[in-house]
Amino acid sequence: MTKREGLAPLKAPDAEPSATATPAAAGLGGLALVVVLVGYALSIVDASIVNVALNSISADLHGGAAALELVVSGYGLTYALGLVLGGRLGDAFGRRRLYSWGLAAFTATSALCGLAPTIEFLVVARLLQGAAAAMLVPQVLATIQAATAGRERARAIGLYGATAALGMVVGQILGGLLVSLDVGGIGWRSVFAINVPIGVAALLLVRRVPATRADKKPGFDPLGTVLFGVTMVCLLTLVVAGPDLGWPLWLWSLLVVAAAGALALARTERRLEARGGSPLLSPSVLSYPGMRKGLAAMVPFSASFGAFLFVYALIAQGHFGFDGLASGAGLTPFAVAFFVVALFTPRIAAAIGRRIVTLGAVVQGAGLLLLALVMGLGWPHPSLVLVLVGIGLFGVGAALTGPTLFRTILADVPPAQAGMGSGVLVTSQQMATALGATIGGSLYVSLAGLLSTETAAVLVLALLLCFTAIVLVISLKLPDPR
Repeated sequence: MTKREGLAPLKAPDAEPSATATPAAAGLGGLALVVVLVGYALSIVDASIVNVALNSISADLHGGAAALELVVSGYGLTYALGLVLGGRLGDAFGRRRLYSWGLAAFTATSALCGLAPTIEFLVVARLLQGAAAAMLVPQVLATIQAATAGRERARAIGLYGATAALGMVVGQILGGLLVSLDVGGIGWRSVFAINVPIGVAALLLVRRVPATRADKKPGFDPLGTVLFGVTMVCLLTLVVAGPDLGWPLWLWSLLVVAAAGALALARTERRLEARGGSPLLSPSVLSYPGMRKGLAAMVPFSASFGAFLFVYALIAQGHFGFDGLASGAGLTPFAVAFFVVALFTPRIAAAIGRRIVTLGAVVQGAGLLLLALVMGLGWPHPSLVLVLVGIGLFGVGAALTGPTLFRTILADVPPAQAGMGSGVLVTSQQMATALGATIGGSLYVSLAGLLSTETAAVLVLALLLCFTAIVLVISLKLPDPR
């Protein structure tokens, strides 16, 4: 169960509650939901908004290819690495408190990025910005899980899913627009500066968010934290550095280290929980059917999404010569379809239950199949209308699938462990998205060099159809979303 922080009339909003006070959470009002989703949106947008500004950054700060790679991947590294720990800290010290600290740190590090005098300074600021995002992001889903129920929770998670998908698309569009407009004559720095007023505004309203935390403060798990960190660092290094380094043999040895770390982590966490301790990753939480089966579907779903966006950008900018703004604008059908359908996802789920994920996989597969046919038969001048229809269908399918999987994964997680559950979910989502982009991008580049651009595109789309088929098969065994 959860309890509210600071309910006594004469105490500050973040004051610690008494040991006996256990009132229920008061729900998540419209403005409070907007506040937490704004912070989440900033973290998602900043994962992609910098991509279209890399040339300007290189010219201004004289950064080489390796440094520019770190500007992009460094954020993702510290972000993915800290999500589970951030969720655990929210359970222990209060989710609103951790969200506030994370948002304040994210706003400050965004300002540092915008003021960076050297490329080295920018890389360090981006690493810190990713760590700040890891502090705030798990609190969003955890707060929704702890403070809502029923239709209200379904609606909130639907909007969370829409924010996740739209943030990646909006990042590319907004980044291209800001660099093109050169607002205030500050060039690329505007892609970071825009976070500051938005972050400050959200911080001023953060007291509207209900303050929840675990009823019993979980203990610290130093060995589990170290083992989890080693495993994640090895996996992330392999995924991020592999394409640039050409996948040398020594890099693959990190996979062996990661496997050993994961095995040791599983054993350590089981033993700690059996002794009544507080593991970083509770085996009992990970064993819930909704969590286990939902994550099994979330991984291929997120991998296909990451690969789709990355390969689309390679084709749009590399083959057709679109700039960042035009490339992002081509994803407008996806963004519009996802947002509109996500608003109705709770009602559809209430009517057809878990079959909504099956329906989403079928629609998403239809979009991918249409794109493959258009690319294969219409190259080098594929029908723009049919391409946009295919992208729109992909968005409809993603809207039916993604938010429903979020609900399914967290449905059985106790509110007291909502932060940890959210951290596991978002970490899995981030890792799968990055892995999908790496696999899809590497496959496309390799095949385009050996065969042809259209053949490479069609084969990558066939791979994404395989991912979607896996989601469809798993959806037949999912519990009904609650």
